[in-house]
Amino acid sequence: MDSAISEATSPAPERTPLADAADTGLKIVVVGGFGVGKTTLVRSVSEIRPLNTEEYMTQAGVGVDETSGVAQKTTTTVAFDFGRISLNETMVLYLFGAPGQERFWFLWDRLFSGTLGAVVLVDTRRMSDSWYAIDRLEHHRTPFVVAVNRFDDDAAYYSLDEIRQALSLPAHIPLLDCDARVRSDGKHVLITLVDHLYKLALAQETTS
Repeated sequence: MDSAISEATSPAPERTPLADAADTGLKIVVVGGFGVGKTTLVRSVSEIRPLNTEEYMTQAGVGVDETSGVAQKTTTTVAFDFGRISLNETMVLYLFGAPGQERFWFLWDRLFSGTLGAVVLVDTRRMSDSWYAIDRLEHHRTPFVVAVNRFDDDAAYYSLDEIRQALSLPAHIPLLDCDARVRSDGKHVLITLVDHLYKLALAQETTS
């Protein structure tokens, strides 16, 4: 599976047609706080031009959307992002990026339906924004990994051990650094998630 993702996420044409033999779709959701980089991650790894629902932020959102730490952000996702990665001729990975603002959280439960696993993106400048995502995934019993999207203007550097402690993450949940803008980093996050899902499946078979 590792090699399949490696090949699937190598540089690809702007639009890669879906293979006629594709008959298995796997759904992954990318969640996290507002402005954490979900749209960027989906865009960086997708083999097709991603579908996104970004709209310009207006005065109507002032006092509603919490923008501290991301004041320079001018657009926001109002439904979801969608991308695709072909793992092989028959298996396709579908990526859904969830909206980050609290007013759109009602969409999350629907997005989680049928999800194989999830990626929680974390911005250490706004660590508390990650708690709701982790809580909802645990509620749905959806396996997930946590990826820390390191921003250039983040003056305070927290180690992964410090972040794990702040988020109260159990030791078995993978936690890793990434730059959501970099395709190879996004690929590594997805490989980590697939490996995690595989280990969980093996453990379940052993105990059943």
